[in-house]
Amino acid sequence: MTTSKLAPAPRGTARSGTLMTISAMLFVQLGLALSTGLFEQLGPLGTGWIRLVFAAALVLVIVRPRRSWFTRSSFLACVVLGAATSGMTLLFTLAIDRIPLGTAAALEFLGPLAVAVLRSRGRALLWPLIAAVGVVLLTEPWTGNIDPLGVLYALAAAACWAVYILCTQRVGDELSGVRGLAVSIPVAAVIASLIAAPSTIPLLTWEAALAGLGLAVLLPTVPFMLEIQALRRITAAAYGTLTSLEPAVALVIGLLLLHQVPGILPVVGLALVIAAGIGVERSAGRAAPPSAPTPGDPGSSAGEAALERGELRTGEPA
Repeated sequence: MTTSKLAPAPRGTARSGTLMTISAMLFVQLGLALSTGLFEQLGPLGTGWIRLVFAAALVLVIVRPRRSWFTRSSFLACVVLGAATSGMTLLFTLAIDRIPLGTAAALEFLGPLAVAVLRSRGRALLWPLIAAVGVVLLTEPWTGNIDPLGVLYALAAAACWAVYILCTQRVGDELSGVRGLAVSIPVAAVIASLIAAPSTIPLLTWEAALAGLGLAVLLPTVPFMLEIQALRRITAAAYGTLTSLEPAVALVIGLLLLHQVPGILPVVGLALVIAAGIGVERSAGRAAPPSAPTPGDPGSSAGEAALERGELRTGEPA
């Protein structure tokens, strides 16, 4: 949702960048839908935990962090980012255990929408009203069919996503490239382990562990790489507008894989939330601070810098 004035590097075409962004969204929602297959064996918290643990291992192998990269301030910012990432992951898995994937994705999307609105002015302040109407139509509280606890979990995940965006921007101002992930993802895994590991480890089997590894590759590793490449080909504003469509992607994946058939009013509500996201994306923005590569660092691409400023979701969450 957050944007900057970063221009894409002259690599590839806007069409390929668009396809990469859409593919990343598909991988994210596909990973979330497939995660529900482990709920019966490991539970929602256990499923979120195993995904984070393997994601942390993959990030450590790929990024290979060094102590010299971090100051005390940047390290603490990465720790807070990890806490927000853990909250997003665990709360969202709890949400999709109780409410449809598309509804949960639209509710969670209110987090970045709120951040963008708070940074906007003028007409952008009208978009929250549209989003609020969309939420009411999505949840249809008058029917009593929506699980209120599932809604609360999704809204709590939205709050964590808002914190996540603010933290990634702080980390991106102090660190180049994707170095912050080398701390934030392992921290997220540690926090999740404290919450879910004691009850989940006795339930683990080799099959469940392999499934968790596959999910960690599917979400966030593949989307992460696709999004970096996408921002080298399209502007951050175009990327933000495209990702506003993610609740619709979640609805389609939920329909095809989980057989979650929405009613007419929820579809209209989801469309309003998406419209609000696109509208505020066109109104909000954040100027990119100058990048200051550390000694010995050859510098990072526009896409990598955008990642650390929160213009990429490293996986719902990574």
